[in-house]
Amino acid sequence: MKDELLDRWKHGHAFGQDRVRPGEFRTFVVIGITAAMMVVEIAAGIAFGSMALLADGLHMGSHAVALGINAFAYVYARRHAHSERYSFGTGKVNTLGGYTGAILLAVFAAMMAWESVLRLIDPVSIAFNSAIFVAVLGLLVNGASVFILGVDHSHEHDQGHHHDHNLKSAHLHVFADALTSLLAIFALLIGKYFGAVWMDPLMGIVGAILVSRWSWGLLKSTSGILLDEQGSSVLQHSIRAAIESEDNRVVDLHLWTVGPGIYSVLISVVSRAPQRPEHYKSLLPGHLALEHVSIEVHEYEEN
Repeated sequence: MKDELLDRWKHGHAFGQDRVRPGEFRTFVVIGITAAMMVVEIAAGIAFGSMALLADGLHMGSHAVALGINAFAYVYARRHAHSERYSFGTGKVNTLGGYTGAILLAVFAAMMAWESVLRLIDPVSIAFNSAIFVAVLGLLVNGASVFILGVDHSHEHDQGHHHDHNLKSAHLHVFADALTSLLAIFALLIGKYFGAVWMDPLMGIVGAILVSRWSWGLLKSTSGILLDEQGSSVLQHSIRAAIESEDNRVVDLHLWTVGPGIYSVLISVVSRAPQRPEHYKSLLPGHLALEHVSIEVHEYEEN
């Protein structure tokens, strides 16, 4: 057979991953802001001997590393979108970036909780004015970062994982920073004016619990995709309803996510009057975002 005649049946597996995603540029902007704040705080901490400034600068640095992983995932997925090494494209690279970010969130939460418990057991003196200044500055920077990343949740619905897990991971990192800064301001004000020094580590534990919950939710949603978990029951029902009739039955259905809002499906159909696979593909609604569809057809034979 001539290759040019076979081209009509060939297709790529980039599934749009070769395009720059909206979250990529925003993530790089936030990395720049976070890194700049990190340098300023570390330099000021060393110059003025402030452990509060130095600690917060190092904390900013840890999140800059996490955001760097998210940025790397965007670039890698885009540059290798057409690589034949990946059977279904690089859509899951972004999900892997989100999964990695979720693990780092859990690690940061554990570190926050551990340090807070140590300070409850063995309180340390706090330079309230300097600490409040640092917390307010951090809140402003992280608030700006949250606004820049601004995840749009309007596309998250029961038909699948339509949001960008990589962007969501980056968003949660800066949101966690903003939350800890807000809790710190509240605790420091209480400590300064009412002498309740224990409020500072207590708020650290509260923040760690909240960050852990966000981390767990992101781990659940991303791990399901990475392990090729079966697609939502709503989407499965839509596929079955489109194909099944008095003469056709779907006897096997494998539906999995290969990228943000992109699905692959393998369908086995049994029919009394079998048609070509193209016929059954034409029955599937276009809005289901099925980019890679394989259908096998079997004839129903009564014994």
